Amino acid sequence: MTSGNLNGNIAIITGSSRGIGRAIARRLARDGTAVVINWRENREKAREAAAEINAAGGRAIDIQGDVSVVADVRRLFEEAGNQLGPPDILVNNAGIARYRPIREVPEDEFDQVFAVNVKGTFFACQEAGRRMRSGGRIINISSTVTRMLLSNYGVYAATKGAVEQLTRVLARELGDRGITVNAVSPGPVDTELFRAGKTAEQIDRMANMAAMGRLGEVDDIADVVAFLAGEGGRWISGQVIPVNGGMA
Repeated sequence: MTSGNLNGNIAIITGSSRGIGRAIARRLARDGTAVVINWRENREKAREAAAEINAAGGRAIDIQGDVSVVADVRRLFEEAGNQLGPPDILVNNAGIARYRPIREVPEDEFDQVFAVNVKGTFFACQEAGRRMRSGGRIINISSTVTRMLLSNYGVYAATKGAVEQLTRVLARELGDRGITVNAVSPGPVDTELFRAGKTAEQIDRMANMAAMGRLGEVDDIADVVAFLAGEGGRWISGQVIPVNGGMA
């Protein structure tokens, strides 16, 4: 890792064609990191995100891959390595959510959410552990729902709880190489995906759950990820960091 900024580093950000992932890619690129925009289906948005970074003087490429498919995860790292070099930073941002009472969750839905959120994160961490240079950073995106009693969030909360435990174990396994592993745990963040299917009343109620009385913005999350990815995060590892504006 470089000192003071991220010049010369290489980052893979899964699920980064839009929303929080895109903001993270933009922020890391601004700090001098070459970034890999990973996408599953939305090629147009991914190309747009990479073009935006390149036009601003950064360096970005896009690579398609479904993180729920282990072969795709391995190909993502292989192609990134061939084009840019071994990664210094991995941000496991790709994730999906389905909301219904636990008693009503069908098996295929359970499998789908775990495949993306847990399996995808697990095997991306595995590849990073094999390929990442010493002194690297792995940052997993969790969620504040792991600490809240929210109906209909059972499967999603279970996946993020698994991600948090994986984070702690991996921090121990990779610590002797100077690689830090942390999780960032956002509260509600104002994205297109967050707003989908919610009424204005529901959105306001969730915003008011934060001490600061608003929804998070994507840059609120990206700034914390950038801190952990930089020199300032060198002595933080195995931690789950809430980034939620004071939400209980």
